[in-house]
This record gives sequence, C-alpha cells and structure tokens, in this order.
Amino acid sequence: MSSKAFQVIATALASLALAGAAHASSLKACTVPPSVIPAPAEKPPAGEIHTDVPTAAYLLALFWSPEACRAGIPESNKIIQCQTNSFGFTVHGLWPNGPDKIHPRYCKPSPPMSAATVLANLCMTPSPWLLQHEWQAHGACQWDTPEAYFKKAREVRQGLKVPDLQPGPEGTMTAGEIRRAFLKGNRGMTAEGLNVRVKEGRLTEVWVCMDLDFKLAACRGGNGAADDAVVTVTPMAPAIAAKPKKKG
Repeated sequence: MSSKAFQVIATALASLALAGAAHASSLKACTVPPSVIPAPAEKPPAGEIHTDVPTAAYLLALFWSPEACRAGIPESNKIIQCQTNSFGFTVHGLWPNGPDKIHPRYCKPSPPMSAATVLANLCMTPSPWLLQHEWQAHGACQWDTPEAYFKKAREVRQGLKVPDLQPGPEGTMTAGEIRRAFLKGNRGMTAEGLNVRVKEGRLTEVWVCMDLDFKLAACRGGNGAADDAVVTVTPMAPAIAAKPKKKG
C-alpha cells in the first residue's frame, strides 16, 4: 500500500471515530441488561388497523417516566425503567398522524425485532414491549425496518432539548410552566406545538408536533391542558448509584 493510500484510509478512519464520539456524547447513558428477550409480535386489534390513511404530520410522544412508574402502566418496564435507572422524559413513540382523527396504524405484519435492535434503543424507550408495539403500530406504516424507524426517532429526540422537570415544594407545576420549560431550550418551538397530556390531574406525557418535514409545527389535534391548569408532576427518583453504563 502506498503512503498516500495509507494516509487517505487513516484520515477516513479518524473521521469515523470523531463522528462516533460526537454521536455517543449526544446520548444519555443508562444501565441496560447484558442481554434481553424481545417482546413477541403483537396481534393488532381489528378495529385499529388503518393501512390506507395518508400521513399529514408527525409527533414525538414523550412519557414522563416518573409518572409511568408510579402508576404502573403496562407500557413501563419495572426493572429497566423504574428500578435500575432514573429517567425524566422517555420516548413513547414517533407517530405518523393522519389528516383527521384516524391515523396510519398496524400497516403490515411485523415479526419480533432482534435482541440487538431492542438493546440499542432501551435508553431511549426503556421497555422491550413498548419498542415492539411502537414499531408495529406506528413505525411499520412509514419505514421499511424497525432499525430505520428507531434511527429516525432517535434523530428527532436528539434534535430537541428535553427538560427534566422540577416541580415546586407542593409537587405541582402549571401546564404553562411545563410548556415554557420546553420552549426555553428549543429555538423555533411554540406553545401551540406542544400538547401537554394530563390524566386525573397528573402529567403523563408531552407531545411535540411536527410537519411532514419533521420541522416543529402547531399541533393539529389541540394542545391538551390549558396554561393555567395546575398539574401534579411526579418527581424524578434520586440518582441511581453508578453502574456500568451503555449509551443508547
């Protein structure tokens, strides 16, 4: 090999290493198991299969993980999400939305994902069951593979500065304060582009709305709780003692 060719290869390898380091540094670390069993394929409910609905917009749904753990919702994973790690917002899913109240859903058969794909995304969506569900119910309507779907979800999530909410002494915030926490770190985001989801007076999710180019946009289906609504925000758990970390 000539010295010139060696230099070209070395430069390319160095660039890849720098790109990899930059990518890793943009991800939050979390503790994941050394191996995982993927969730089985979901049997779609007959009434929720909508294969011919066009996509009119997208939204990134963000779970407030402390509340998911407190309520013990089926989508949460008790070990990874609620015991091993201390999460704030986690990704519920990236959803193609239709022009009206019916959205693309369960568009094609979807066998279980590989264990490698599940492990690669547990720090973003810390539940093997939820990962399988989101791919089947939403991702399969727009992307060819789960890997491509979760790659896009990760890109969208990493393009946002998502706050870790800090409720006051009474454990509450107004919906307006929650919106402003998002607006503070995200240029171009508007209050109309956030849907603050509340159940029984408690924060469950925040939906970030986007257009067909994945640019921040006003929500098509409303904005959830009014700004002056007082919302109970389950506090984040204390930081977990340091353990081996995995970027995801």
